[in-house]
Amino acid sequence: MLSDKTLLITGGTGSFGHKFLPMTLAKYQPKKVIIFSRDEMKQWEMAKRFAGDRRVRFFIGDVRDRDRMYRALDGVDYVIHAAATKIVPTAEYNPFECIKTNINGAMNLIDACIDQGVRRVVALSTDKASSPINLYGATKLCSDKLFVASNAYSGEHGTRFGVVRYGNVMGSRGSVIPFFLGQRQSGTLTITDTRMTRFMISLDQAVELVWHAFEDMVGGEIYVKKIPSMRITSLASAIAPDAEQKIIGMRPGEKLHEQMVSEEDSHYTYEYPDYYKILPPINSWATDPKRIKDGRKVPNGFVYDSASNDRWMTDAAFGQWLANYEGEIGG
Repeated sequence: MLSDKTLLITGGTGSFGHKFLPMTLAKYQPKKVIIFSRDEMKQWEMAKRFAGDRRVRFFIGDVRDRDRMYRALDGVDYVIHAAATKIVPTAEYNPFECIKTNINGAMNLIDACIDQGVRRVVALSTDKASSPINLYGATKLCSDKLFVASNAYSGEHGTRFGVVRYGNVMGSRGSVIPFFLGQRQSGTLTITDTRMTRFMISLDQAVELVWHAFEDMVGGEIYVKKIPSMRITSLASAIAPDAEQKIIGMRPGEKLHEQMVSEEDSHYTYEYPDYYKILPPINSWATDPKRIKDGRKVPNGFVYDSASNDRWMTDAAFGQWLANYEGEIGG
């Protein structure tokens, strides 16, 4: 599907973009991949990594700037929307800025994609958008709703919009694993609450879920990957077995457990071998056979969260992943 096509990634200098770009270049041989972001230094560093590959282009811009989005999307076939204000405490203390990027930016992108005739758009969401308790989660829920509903007014342009939702991405910038690795030498790891659990998804799996969404979506679906959970104390012990675990209390807006399918979502959620699909209740899309395909309806009241999950990552499996991850950092 992506072969010989032009792709654009908003927020493309982040952890997802750094993994998506080489994997997609190798698997699909696209005509061009445009990295769209507002940080020139991150683009400069990323460009050095892909120097000599004429398929990789860089475009300075901000999703808040509608005119810049229109210019960047000229001739683009597929878009991955990864740009967001993501750090929970930062969003709590800077709500106006979070809304400008996560909501207004989504609106700008949607309008530009429709008007420029982009074929398909996949927006990256978060577990925090399910039953949100913090501003970041609330803005991402709003963003998800915007992308889902936009399938109804793309009209003759035919642009399709879908969403992928996943929890803690192992090793991504700002996540708990690099945070603990940074603390390891001090002999003390700070833990907010010993009861805490987190979903564990690798960047490779996140990229593969986006590929699948592009292939499968009719428009308006939210894809949720089936992934294992891990207790935060087990995670800390695996990273630094001899370190003290110091309890510091939960941060503003932090959840004990990650949730990706809420009880309310269960009425419109279907199960597949490797993922769940939340269908939109509007326009009878939740009962559309083209969107359901071979899915099996989950029971009403079903909840998919990291505490009640039936899949758990073993210490050995995490240790193997960690050894590979630290090897990549060293390289």
